[in-house]
Parts: sequence; structure tokens; C-alpha cells
Amino acid sequence: MTTFGHPGNPTDAIVLAGGRATRMGGIDKPALVVAGRRMLDTALDAVATCDRIVVVGPHRADLSPSIVQAQESPAGAGPVAALAAGLAALDDRPDGLVIVLAADLPSLDRATVTALATSLSDAPDAEAAFAVDEAGRLQFLLSAWRRSALAARLGALTDLENLPMRTLVPDRHVTLECAGVADCDTMADLERARVAGVPGPMDVEEARAAIRNTIVPLPIHETALVGALGATLAAPLVAAEALPRFDVSAMDGYAVAGRGPWRLHTEIRYAGSSTDLALTDGDAVRIATGAHVPSGATAVIRDEFVDVASDSVGKLVVRRPDTPERDDTRRRGEDWQPGHHLAEPGAAVTPMLVSAAASAEVTGARVRGPVRAHVVVTGDEIRRDGPLRDGQTRDSLGPVLPDMLRHCGVHTVTNTHLRDTADGFDALFEGARDTDVIVVVGATGGGAADQLRDALLRAGARIVVGRVRCRPGGSQVTATLPDGRVVLGLPGNPLAAVATLLMVVPAIVDGLTARTPIVPLTGAVTNASEAGAPVTRIVPVARHVDGTWRADTMVRTAHLAGLIGRDALALLPPRPVDGQRVELLSLPG
Repeated sequence: MTTFGHPGNPTDAIVLAGGRATRMGGIDKPALVVAGRRMLDTALDAVATCDRIVVVGPHRADLSPSIVQAQESPAGAGPVAALAAGLAALDDRPDGLVIVLAADLPSLDRATVTALATSLSDAPDAEAAFAVDEAGRLQFLLSAWRRSALAARLGALTDLENLPMRTLVPDRHVTLECAGVADCDTMADLERARVAGVPGPMDVEEARAAIRNTIVPLPIHETALVGALGATLAAPLVAAEALPRFDVSAMDGYAVAGRGPWRLHTEIRYAGSSTDLALTDGDAVRIATGAHVPSGATAVIRDEFVDVASDSVGKLVVRRPDTPERDDTRRRGEDWQPGHHLAEPGAAVTPMLVSAAASAEVTGARVRGPVRAHVVVTGDEIRRDGPLRDGQTRDSLGPVLPDMLRHCGVHTVTNTHLRDTADGFDALFEGARDTDVIVVVGATGGGAADQLRDALLRAGARIVVGRVRCRPGGSQVTATLPDGRVVLGLPGNPLAAVATLLMVVPAIVDGLTARTPIVPLTGAVTNASEAGAPVTRIVPVARHVDGTWRADTMVRTAHLAGLIGRDALALLPPRPVDGQRVELLSLPG
């Protein structure tokens, strides 16, 4: 049992996670993400050390079984009714404290909750303690109560519906000034919280999950599949026609009717033939693979199972002794019937999917994407064309990044160079509107010329991933601009930039297109311990003939020469062991 304030003082928590959120369009406000996690999860973490926790609001299947869930009646009846439902869901005991908080406090932490409970415990005559935010406002839904006092005040009310929380405030209460406890009542509040909520360093999987769960998907549109490679289905891909559309021959041979032997027709049935032919018992016709089986045929027998003999009338087809009696006809609808689901929402539009759709007489679909990228390589020292001057470096990334992005399912629409100017990024964010992702190489660190992060905050961007615990690539940044465009900041070091791109861009595509994440390729790295580090390390690997992989232990990062002849990049976890299976990022061919 965890105690707040004085020993032996049991503390429960009631988290209000319902409400109508009318000022935000009726959305599920507790599910909104700030600094990489739901506001509801922030609230639950703040009270995680309480003895019991009740969440009041719509049922949420992803909550821990240890959390009690309740719902006010009727739903949306206001905070007082919700608080009463939460208290009723707790085991009946008269003593102890109850923490009350709303699930729209994105900066709340355990220290604030502990301080609030302690302030009440230290004031024996007080019935409740309320937080006061930086603006001097009493936060009714961030408070600590003596359980008996809260139960008494709720019990004295005859009608709980749509009452304001100030109805419950007792005369005997204390207040505590708290920083970072402003709530989110409007979209403007939410955006301010997101701008301020720059997350700390994340592990690789934590960063990719934050990207997938935070980015707002692109709108759905109808398009021709043949031009939608890299997009993601937003609705099932349903066959419009059976396959095969009619009975066809699966082999070169003879279409026959009856048991045989069979009298052979003189014509030959070819694929695409439109001649009208009907067989009767004892008839046969020569048929090619893919040809329409004539009406009346009972089977197709392949060439190697029959002999053809001549007699005075013509030719006879006779089955060879000891050959299997099998039918090499592909029947209509054998592969699928009209209405069959070829693929479900979340499936990537690949060449295979486009081909299958054509076979099913489907030419268009509802999709999200494909994702478009605006690529920018930054730095005064970078030169793309012409001879190098002293202090300049050749742009070795700009020419190849479109191929790297295409490997991840992203189409590059613009590929430019950006000088190190004070307002360069401001102009970029304002002007690059023909894109879904702005990929920036360089300017992600903390140096004098690294201005990307400040520019993102000036633009009102939300930082989704600020840094990642890996090397190379730790200084990467992923953010979303207010209009939904994603900004991916890659380190300027070539190997770090490529490693980050291959690691992060698939997660960005997943988020933008609502694509079902692909199960990653894995492999056993024979010398993982030698190549590993205390943090995740990304290293080139080569595949052996036995299917295992060997990592390079010394890698120069200022160029991509170390990737020549290598098959993938391996994500070695902290302190790996030899032979450990790890995720592999395939390299473009």
C-alpha cells in the first residue's frame, strides 16, 4: 500500500475521462496525444502509486484489469455526476484520501499529485485541497479530498446532473500553487500544450510508436490503382469479377466429353479464341493453356496423358494406360468469386496488389496517400554542382535520398538545397505546401547553425520525437506542423541520415496512411556483442551462406562507402549477445 502524507492514510484516485468536450467538437479528449502519449495515460501515470484507481467515462478495452471502470448515468451528465459514479465504484471505506483529476492535464506528474495530497494531510481541519494554476485559477478537477467529506457533500445533493464542480467546494479547504497544471478545454489549449510538450529522448520502438499514434492520417480519396503505388487501402479491395471468368485449360492438351476414347475435332482452341464450339459425348478438341473450355467438355487431359491415333474416319484420342484420371480444367471462380476481399483496409498498394486487382476487374480504390516528400539538404558548406571551394563538401546525400525514400514507399516531389540563414526554415515551412513530409538533412543538433528545432517551435509545430537513444541518428527529430505536414529532421552525417531514414520513414508512412505496420525482417548476428554498444547501435551487416549475419564493427559515418556490398542495417539493442536475432533494415538495391 502506498501512502501520501502521513503513514496509514490509504489513497484512492478518481480520473474523469468522459464528458462531451463540446468546445473541441465532441472528440474523445482524454485520447488526444500530447508529448507522445494520451492525456489519459498521463493522468494514470500521475496516480499510479494510489491504492485503487477508478476511470469514469466510456469503457476502454486497453486499460489494465486492475483499473476499475465506471460510467455516470446518463453519460455526459457532468463532472459532479461522474465523480459520484467514481466514488460509488470504490470499495466502501470511510477513511483515507481521494485524488480527483480530469484526464485533460497534459503536463501533470506524480510529484504534483503527491504535493497536493500532502498539503491536505498536513491540514487536519481541511476537507479538500485544490490546485491553483499559474493564472491563479482554482482547478476543481485537480484536487485531494477526505473521502468522508466528499461522500457527505455528494450525498447532500438531490440532483447531480449538469452541476458545476464549484457546487462541491467546502468552506474548509486549502490551496496549492502548482506549475504546469493548465487544462485543455479548446483546440488552442491543446496546440499550446503540444508545442510546450517536447518529449525527452526515446528508445527506437517508443519513438516509432509515438509517430504512428500521433500523426494525423491523410484524407481518403478515390484513385486509379495503377498510379497509387505506395498508398494504403482505406476500404476493402473487393473483386468485381470471378477468376477465372470462365472455365479455362490449365495445360496444353485436349478438352474431352465423356469417358473416351474421343473423336478429335479438326479445329484447335487457343487462348482468346471466340469460336463457338460445343462437345458431345465422345468428342475431343485440341486446346492450349488458358483457352476457354468449350461447352459440353467434362475434363481437360494434358498432352502427356494421351495418344492420338488415325483411322479411316479421322483421329482418335486415347488415354494412356496407368496415367492418373485428373482434370486440368481451371473452373470459373476457382481462385475467387465476385465480392471476394482481395485485401483489407491498411494494406499497402504494391505491384502485386495492383496486378491482383486487374485480374479481378478492379481499377480504382479508396486510399490514403501515396506519401509525397519535399527533400532539403542544409548547410552553407554543401555544394551540389561545380568545383568545390575551400571549406565546401560535396552533396553526397541529395542525389540518392529520393531512391531511399522510394524504397520506403514515399514519392519525392522536390529536392533542394537550403543555406544556413536565420529565416530559411520559416520560409521553407511556409512555402513547401505540395507535400506531406518535409525531409530535412542537417541542422538537427544544438550548434550555432542548427536552427531547425527553434524554427519548428516558431511555426507552432508539435515535436513528436525530440531525440532517440541510438547511434548513429540520436539527434533526429520528427514533428508535425499545425496543418498536418510532417517534418523529419535527419542528422547531417550521411550514414546517420540513411540509418534514421530507413528506421523512421516507414513509421511515418504507417501514420499518414493508416497502414498496417509490416512485421520487420530479423536475423541472427553472429558477432553482435563485438559490434554492440550500451545504447541501440545501427551497423551494416552482410549475410552468410548459412543465413546468419555478420556486423561491421568499425564503420566510417561521414560517407556511405561502408554500405557497399552490405545487405542491410542491423538494429543492435543495448549490450547484445552473439547470435541474437535483431531487426534488419533492408538497403535499396
